[in-house]
Amino acid sequence: MADKFAIGVVGAGGRMGQMLVAEIAATEGCRLAGATEQKGSKALGRDAGELAGIGTLGVAIAADADALFKAADAVIDFTAPAASVAHAALAAKHRKIHIIGTTGLDAAQEKALAEAARGAAIVWAPNMSLGVNLAFALTEQVARILGPDWDIEIVEMHHRHKVDAPSGTALGLGRAAARGRGVNLDQVSQRVRDGVTGPRRKGDIGFATLRGGDVVGEHSVVFAGEGERLEIVHKATSRRIFARGAVRAALWARGKAPGLYSMRDVLSLS
Repeated sequence: MADKFAIGVVGAGGRMGQMLVAEIAATEGCRLAGATEQKGSKALGRDAGELAGIGTLGVAIAADADALFKAADAVIDFTAPAASVAHAALAAKHRKIHIIGTTGLDAAQEKALAEAARGAAIVWAPNMSLGVNLAFALTEQVARILGPDWDIEIVEMHHRHKVDAPSGTALGLGRAAARGRGVNLDQVSQRVRDGVTGPRRKGDIGFATLRGGDVVGEHSVVFAGEGERLEIVHKATSRRIFARGAVRAALWARGKAPGLYSMRDVLSLS
């Protein structure tokens, strides 16, 4: 056990946290170093493995994130923006790897992650799926080749419980398209259309958001030209793809210098 790569999970009581616990336990060469939940959670004190449906692991879910970062080689974090920023500070304090799949961070929180990355190897991505990150790369390449004469629209759909919109993945696809065109997404983003909007402004990158049912995640990047249309589509049918990508990122980060990395780095797409 001692020579296995020790990975901890914050937010282990949630659906994604449970999936991460199961993926770590199933990954050769890894072990669950610990698991935490916020104070007041009904998951506190429960065995992380039993809660994840994989049997007893002998790891009780606790509330002390500082102790978890101290004990683990890496910690995976799919929680909330404020919590992830606080956890990043703990990663820097203990010089540990921090893998972040949290979405919805604002500019100040992203800056705080970059500051924490001076003292820790942090991998942050709006989506940990290997397929989605290939879609990011393809979107950037296609946007560069086709240029501004082709309109770009990004459509995403998620389950009814998702709290942020557009999704972090949709925004990531938008940033990829903007990079391909050499523009700032904030200056060309069109997120809302209602009423008499007038004609579409050339160069805009539009977003449409759908919510309903139990959809794990579906994203489409539509390149619409005169007489033809090209679409890059990704559909997730299981959250396991995010857990698998996060564990791969944690293993990749072993021995890496402090810095803010992305799944592009993990997959050698940079």
